[in-house]
Amino acid sequence: MKGNEDDEERLVRRVAKGDRASFDELYRRTSPWLIVRLRRRCSDEQIVAEVMQETYLAVWRAAGSFAGAAAGGSAVGWMWTIASRRLVDAFRRRAHHAELPAAVLVETVAPAAEEEALAGAVGDAVGSALRELAPELRQVLQSMVLDGLSVRETAVLLGLPEGTVKTRARRARIAMREVLS
Repeated sequence: MKGNEDDEERLVRRVAKGDRASFDELYRRTSPWLIVRLRRRCSDEQIVAEVMQETYLAVWRAAGSFAGAAAGGSAVGWMWTIASRRLVDAFRRRAHHAELPAAVLVETVAPAAEEEALAGAVGDAVGSALRELAPELRQVLQSMVLDGLSVRETAVLLGLPEGTVKTRARRARIAMREVLS
């Protein structure tokens, strides 16, 4: 995976210089991965399509701001951070158009999408155990196990210190073992 991360980082650096072919290759390599992760959090295909478009537009425009591995980030982690923020923005827009407070919509729509993902991604016993976890533990476990993100990428995604992510992941695993034993 490290080799792929290096390749994707090089592609982002070339995109920053306006290289359209590198952008196309970055899209080819990362879009399948990204769309799967977005679908795990949102079952509305229209929203997922909009978020994908907004994400890659942001990548094209902001590639020069990518700090890279030297600053502790990977290209795919950086892209996932952009996409997840765009998804939250989409939920907020939907809430605004429905004239509901954004917090209400995010609480009612996002968890439902996560529940669908959990039900489809894991078996009944494990899915039930995951749903019983505290939300902050479930978020960490979902990001690290289901999405395959590293501790660092999970920390960036959730806006938490890496130590907190490690602690929550450990607590979540202990809780899962207790429920499943």
